[in-house]
Amino acid sequence: MLNERIRSLRLSKGISQVELAKLLSVSKQSISNWENDNIQPSIEMLIHLADIFNVSTDYLLGREIERKIDTTGLTDLEIEHIQTIINDLRNKI
Repeated sequence: MLNERIRSLRLSKGISQVELAKLLSVSKQSISNWENDNIQPSIEMLIHLADIFNVSTDYLLGREIERKIDTTGLTDLEIEHIQTIINDLRNKI
């Protein structure tokens, strides 16, 4: 599950394994190993991954099913616009 979440989040953010490795100051091989489920990232790296992808560590570990969106600092109107976009995207499926 963790390997799939890392790959999925990386791809959804549009960054390569090399770019993610640079953000985390690790080798590209580390990212590849995590995504191929050969090794697990350390707790410290797990926290950094959560920060980069703006998700909780529980989400990365599969303990949370839902992904949350941080709306801190947005007005109620802006949050309503985001909710409308989400609803529109769900209705397309």
